[in-house]
Amino acid sequence: MTNVPPPTFESLVNKKVTVVGLGHFGGGVGVTRWLCGQGAIVTVTDSASPETLASSVAQLADLNVTFHLGGHDEADFTRADLLVVNPAVPKNLPCIEKSHAASVRRTSEINLFLERCPCPVVGVTGSVGKSTTTAMIGEILARRFTTHVGGNIGGSLLTTLGDIRPNHVVVLELSSFQLEDLPRLGISPRVAVVTNLKPNHLDRHGTMEHYADAKKNIFRFQRPDDVLVLNADDSTTVTWAEEARGRVVFFHHKGARGRKAEPFELLLPGMHNQDNAQAAWAAASQLGVDRATAADALKNFTGLEHRLQFVAERGGVRFYNDSKCTTPEGAIVALEAFPSGKIVILVGGSDKGVSFASLGVALAQRAKCVITLGATRDQLFAAVEDALRRDDLPAAPDGLGVLTAESFDEAVALAVAHAEPGDVVLLSPACASYDMFTNYEERGRRFVELVT
Repeated sequence: MTNVPPPTFESLVNKKVTVVGLGHFGGGVGVTRWLCGQGAIVTVTDSASPETLASSVAQLADLNVTFHLGGHDEADFTRADLLVVNPAVPKNLPCIEKSHAASVRRTSEINLFLERCPCPVVGVTGSVGKSTTTAMIGEILARRFTTHVGGNIGGSLLTTLGDIRPNHVVVLELSSFQLEDLPRLGISPRVAVVTNLKPNHLDRHGTMEHYADAKKNIFRFQRPDDVLVLNADDSTTVTWAEEARGRVVFFHHKGARGRKAEPFELLLPGMHNQDNAQAAWAAASQLGVDRATAADALKNFTGLEHRLQFVAERGGVRFYNDSKCTTPEGAIVALEAFPSGKIVILVGGSDKGVSFASLGVALAQRAKCVITLGATRDQLFAAVEDALRRDDLPAAPDGLGVLTAESFDEAVALAVAHAEPGDVVLLSPACASYDMFTNYEERGRRFVELVT
């Protein structure tokens, strides 16, 4: 499979470009550095204060960049030649809406990369498992190709464009926020993988229909010789095959469509990682990698930080950091990776507007102790209590405890106090981190600090 030559694009030399959203942890650093390298006149604007963004600003100290922080200047939006908008920035930001009226073009870091990338791109999206699947694909393809992994995982690939050759392969994790902007470009990855679709980011998208519509951009602009990889076990996304413009390949491990795939030997816990491995193999096989090569790569794959990451064992208690889990469905998957009645779990964080009813049932049936925290702690506590009162569900493990914590540190201390040898202490919040932490990485690192 070869990549179609990218479309022509205008030079950015001496163009006035506004980067909207620098990010506390440097989400806009890579694109800003690349724009300066292209000869653009760059202004970076962010509503966060200079103090909050000090680390990100320091990474750009060697460049001639104008910073407007702690608020937005309308002129940066209406008098620019181009806006590069961070995916996390709401599209209805008043200054962005005014830029529309001024006919200022808008793009994103991913769009800038995709329209210039000279090699085949494998894109991965989904509600659960996309980071691990992306990393697995990268591990497999690296056995045969020079492979670059980025997007929503790792750093910006824009700054490495000069090193990417036509015979290389790029693997991108793509969030719904990033995919929202693909219609502006009209390009989808040559191989598109959708792991599954569960409720998520409804605070941003509003409805599941809008959320799904954003996800579909990963294959909406494919060509007839491109490939869409779908989960045969997901009743929602399996129907997307009807909308595919290219060839459709299904992955499976639970026995959907009358078959059950041969499992891979994995170091990672949980049957959900077999789903991730099957998705990775299905994608890699489209670029000619044989199963034996894929199996050898996967059996040595140790996983990603903050994704069911084994942290330590203390006094017979194992600690796992799953801080990347920001959905109820992700927490349910994590619960299923460990023996029922042996899990002390920490759940809660900022509210994304999703229901916790299903998670409440899973917690009531599988956890030994549930510790709720953050802005959603009362909702989660109530969801577990509601599940425990239901007569139509199996009985909860004996002595199930449901507790609330005032702070993250208190929650971890409670978890340690209620764990016994043979138990697992699991941070799998099911929520974003913004009520207590800058991002899920900071939350995960704090967990690791407290239990090691």
